[in-house]
Amino acid sequence: MADASLLTSLFPEEVVTRALVRDVELPSGVGLMALITLDNGRDHTRPSTFGPAGLLSLNDALDAVAARAERGDIVAVGVTGKPFIFAVGADLSGAPLIAARDEALAIGRLGHAVFRRLGELSVPSFAFVNGAALGGGLELALHCSYRTISSGVTAVAFPECFLGLLPGWGGTYLLPHLIGPGNALKLIVENPLSQNRMLRGAQAFSLGIADAMFEPADFLAESLRWAARVLTGAAEVSRAIPAQGWDPASWDQSVASARLFADGKLHGAAPAPYRAIDLVAAARGRTRDEGFAAEDEALADLLLSEELRAGLYAFDLTQKRARHAVGAPDGSLARPVTKVGVVGAGLMAAQIALLFARRLEVPVVLTDLDQARLDAGLGHVRAEVARLRARGRISADAAARLTALVTGSLTKDAFADADFVIEAVFEEMAVKQQVLAEVEAVVRPDCVLATNTSSLSPTAIAAGLSHPGRLVGLHFFNPAPLMRLVEVVSGLATDPAVAAAVTRLAEDWGKQVVQASATPGFIVNRVARPFYAEALRLAEERAASPATIDAVLTQAGGFRMGPFALTSMIQGAREVCY
Repeated sequence: MADASLLTSLFPEEVVTRALVRDVELPSGVGLMALITLDNGRDHTRPSTFGPAGLLSLNDALDAVAARAERGDIVAVGVTGKPFIFAVGADLSGAPLIAARDEALAIGRLGHAVFRRLGELSVPSFAFVNGAALGGGLELALHCSYRTISSGVTAVAFPECFLGLLPGWGGTYLLPHLIGPGNALKLIVENPLSQNRMLRGAQAFSLGIADAMFEPADFLAESLRWAARVLTGAAEVSRAIPAQGWDPASWDQSVASARLFADGKLHGAAPAPYRAIDLVAAARGRTRDEGFAAEDEALADLLLSEELRAGLYAFDLTQKRARHAVGAPDGSLARPVTKVGVVGAGLMAAQIALLFARRLEVPVVLTDLDQARLDAGLGHVRAEVARLRARGRISADAAARLTALVTGSLTKDAFADADFVIEAVFEEMAVKQQVLAEVEAVVRPDCVLATNTSSLSPTAIAAGLSHPGRLVGLHFFNPAPLMRLVEVVSGLATDPAVAAAVTRLAEDWGKQVVQASATPGFIVNRVARPFYAEALRLAEERAASPATIDAVLTQAGGFRMGPFALTSMIQGAREVCY
């Protein structure tokens, strides 16, 4: 462990999470608990993480409490976090600086050496999960003898495979043995590959990750009372672990299902999820030491992989830098939106209308040329609301409210009191110019206008308006409710206040906003153009068929869809929408 301090040089910007120890008198005269609080000295916007220095701080704290436990000074050890945060895993700020495999291997071994001590003390250990528990933070809790969780926790997850890593400090061994391989693989593989899905406290409790759940207001006090009852035997901890262990056939089936899921998402192109599945598969027949050693080896390989470097870069770009995006308009210029108009009632327009209604909870009016088209658009909204209700995503009251918020009109006069109107009509310059001119004639002077265009210049579209500064491009990607990326495209005349208003709207929807200028292809299509051009060149030269090109890119390259399949899907969506 002494050599582990050398690893701290790899993490020069580590915000060190300190392990702060205090004694707590447990209720009913049970005795003293040494309570460790993990705190990096920052507020909840900078969650506590574990770099080498943080792990060494926890190790020092465990040295002290282990000695006290041996002397009989304490009856238990507890671990909790700062307000809203338990711990969110490894500090990856130094990962790009790791250049040698022995350094990567040392990181894995250090985490195991420290965390496993919580399960090897001479007294029971308790994790009091008061807030977000991600990655290594969740693994730390798994090493403890018992766990409680707050019902207010909104983020329990293993996000490592999302980045190109895997849970490497005990997760792939401890979790399947605790809650079964099927549930474990959902957390380790399926959830991170499904837009990095998180569990809430109640879900983690129902899966058996935690042994007890308490309300946030008195969470720590109730957890201490529960711990005292566990120590005296007054509270019995019941777990779903079979007496003879998990069924081998069921274990193998869970592993096979996880592989099938990963293949459907990745086609073998990313190593981390498959390595994680392999570790869970082997965990059934391994000892704890063997399982942890295998995690060390896997972590060392993945820390040096190009996939992790790319994953960390993408995460930094989309999650960190995007919060303060270069060129983003001043948010203070944004104006509130209390009513929205949508020109068109095709599939894309209906999706946009429902998106506004769900996120802003304001009235949304659709218009179209005839009643049949209008009814079809409103029908799509109602069908989607019903689907959300059936899947338990919204309540019956919310479904009724959403249905009532989205209405239709055959005249644009319904936009007279709207704060925001977006057109989602056919991708043709003259059509867009005409409908926006008609809208401008009836809306208020301060109403923001937007064009949902993927390729046409907002500058040219706005040329026919009396007030071109009120128009901005808002490029959704299909399907609009699911695709996070949105391009906000400013024309030459676009008012910064208008761009700010639209940017704020898109961010309020939970979208990833990219600021673009009115250049051909904007950003996304401009980046994708070489991809399509090369595919077309290969097809035109008969070097490969379109089906072969798509197959190579999906099965070997890891793309979710090939260029020709994507073109067909887009064309089909346009025919439905317009």
